Amino acid sequence: MMMEDDELLISLSALEHWSYCPRQCGLIYLENIWAESVRTAEGRHLHDHVDLPGLEIRPGLRMARALYLRSLQYKLVGRADMVYFYPDPLWPKFGRPFPVEYKRGIKNNFRSAELQLCGQAICLSEMLSVPVPYGAIYYGTSRRRREVEFNTDLIEETLETASAILSMLESGKTPPPEAGNKCDECSLNVLCMPEMPNNRNLQFYMEGVNL
Repeated sequence: MMMEDDELLISLSALEHWSYCPRQCGLIYLENIWAESVRTAEGRHLHDHVDLPGLEIRPGLRMARALYLRSLQYKLVGRADMVYFYPDPLWPKFGRPFPVEYKRGIKNNFRSAELQLCGQAICLSEMLSVPVPYGAIYYGTSRRRREVEFNTDLIEETLETASAILSMLESGKTPPPEAGNKCDECSLNVLCMPEMPNNRNLQFYMEGVNL
């Protein structure tokens, strides 16, 4: 959760967290709970190479790193790891934006990363008033890149996810746990306590426990 002038804003990274697990999203963005794991540490190390803002210009290509993004219409805010601007006679001022999101691991088809990338495209399209039809996800372990088309279904799902996150932020209530196989891969597994009764707030629970 981010605040600017008392306005609730949705972090672009929250789109991926919500898609993976709404409770995980609530723990991070409502209760400010986070835990590092090998997987998250590897992801953070990968982002260290692209998180410093900068602009590189090559013949026929501009590349912007850690580019700040925001959608006033959908209350989205965050940064794009990398945005390529390809020359396009239809959009001579900026060129054609092509966002790239960096992820650890090997090439896969996980929808959650596509939602985060699509959120970046929505912001870019609004900010620059140009269409952003494609982007890509780069996988650090396999060093492979997968192109993603921002079709109607993906855009609608991204906006529905943003709406759900905004409702959560406005309510101030973390979603209840939904235990499953994904819990084993989650760095917040121990803190989340999926077996905990659904009607108890984690922060309230932890404050009442004599550690």
